[in-house]
Amino acid sequence: KQWYQRRVAITAGDIWQIPDRTTLLYPPCNTENFLKISGPSSKRIVSVAQFRPEKDHKLQIESFAMFVEKTGRRDVTLTLVGGVRNQGDRDRVESLKQLSETLKVDELVEFKVSIPYSELYQILSDSLMGLHTMWNEHFGIGVVEFMAAGIIPIAHNSGGPKLDIVVPGTGFLAATAEEYSDHVIRVLEMTDEELEGIRERGREHVMGTFSDEAFSTVFIEKCVNELDMDLRWIEEFDAEDEERLEEFSD
Repeated sequence: KQWYQRRVAITAGDIWQIPDRTTLLYPPCNTENFLKISGPSSKRIVSVAQFRPEKDHKLQIESFAMFVEKTGRRDVTLTLVGGVRNQGDRDRVESLKQLSETLKVDELVEFKVSIPYSELYQILSDSLMGLHTMWNEHFGIGVVEFMAAGIIPIAHNSGGPKLDIVVPGTGFLAATAEEYSDHVIRVLEMTDEELEGIRERGREHVMGTFSDEAFSTVFIEKCVNELDMDLRWIEEFDAEDEERLEEFSD
């Protein structure tokens, strides 16, 4: 991941002294089941993230409320899917429900807490857009899963989603409620052909960069390259060097 690469490269160059042997390798994401999803029949917006403070669900609800205020539309819904770890997370869910009531979108916002995978799959199968609002997330596997499922991602304009995942033509990036709401409006105004183009490019990017096959290909290639370098070093190790090594050992 580029977020890590930029930090590791500093260490590799200044401390390890091997910047030329530091390789960017994305984690394998098993998304085969999501690739089978054909497309939504509703205008659902979905979010999939644990109900932790850094995930910033508050921004999602505020963005959605701003969209409703701008357009007056009541045919679009927001579904927040996520797990809870403790009472603090459960309290956070309740405060988010209260926020949706305050912003008068509670009838359009649905909370799905700690649901089974089968239910998550059904929700993703019927979602048009996917929201991601965590600032500076190192990677963002949830965004990868959105794209694999053919869901149009609107992700935070930082970290992994910005650097690695949402490349041009595969989705949208935002940082404020205004930007998120504008992107929602933009997606809803797109033609079927435009939406399908984004889905196809997103899935191609996922399969070509984040799949198990892509990981294996790059990993094996880099391992072979490293072995070749070691073999060349052995071949260049002449007799004089060997004698010098023996003297040092004695």
